Amino acid sequence: MKTVKFTEMKKGTKEEYLLLDEYEQDYINNTADRILKFMKGLTSTLEGYKITRLEHSLQTATRAFKDNADEEMVVAALLHDIGDELAPLNHSEYAAAVLKPYVSEKTHWIIEKHGEFQMYYYAHHLGKNKNQRDKYKDHKYFDDAIYFCEKWDQASFDPDYKSMTLEEFEPMVKRIFSRKPYSSL
Repeated sequence: MKTVKFTEMKKGTKEEYLLLDEYEQDYINNTADRILKFMKGLTSTLEGYKITRLEHSLQTATRAFKDNADEEMVVAALLHDIGDELAPLNHSEYAAAVLKPYVSEKTHWIIEKHGEFQMYYYAHHLGKNKNQRDKYKDHKYFDDAIYFCEKWDQASFDPDYKSMTLEEFEPMVKRIFSRKPYSSL
C-alpha cells in the first residue's frame, strides 16, 4: 500500500491528499460491512436483561419492519443502541452520529433523542424525571419519537419474540449506507 511521506499534515502535498482521499472513499464505502460485523459481536447480555443487545436490536428493527416503517427507519431501529458499547452515557447521540450522513432529519432526531424519551418508562423508579421528554413537546418529531419508543424500542426485551435475523437486515443496511450522504446533496 502506498503511503504519504509527510509527518505533519501541513507538509502534505496535493498528490498525497488525493491518495488519502482515495483510501478514505474506499473505507467509507465499507461502512455497512463494519457496522454489520460490529452488530454480530453484540451477543453478550445487557446485564440483568433476558436478551442480548443484538437480540434487542433485532426485535426493535423487526417490529419497525412489521409496522411498515420505511427502510431508513428500520435500519435506524436496528442500529439505535450501537452506542451502548462505547458511549453508555450518551448512546443515543453516538448512534445518531453514525446514522446522520445517511438518514433524514426526522430519523436522526428520533434516534438522537430516544434515550431521553425512553426515560418515561423507568426514570421515576430511580428518583428522576420520567417526563424529561416533555421539553421537546413542541418539536415536530415529538410524536414520532414517542411512537418509536412505545411501539418498537421499549417493547423489545422479550426472549420469546421471533425476530428477523441480522442477515435479513443486511441488504437494507447496505442500501442505506451506500446512499450519497445527505450533507453533500
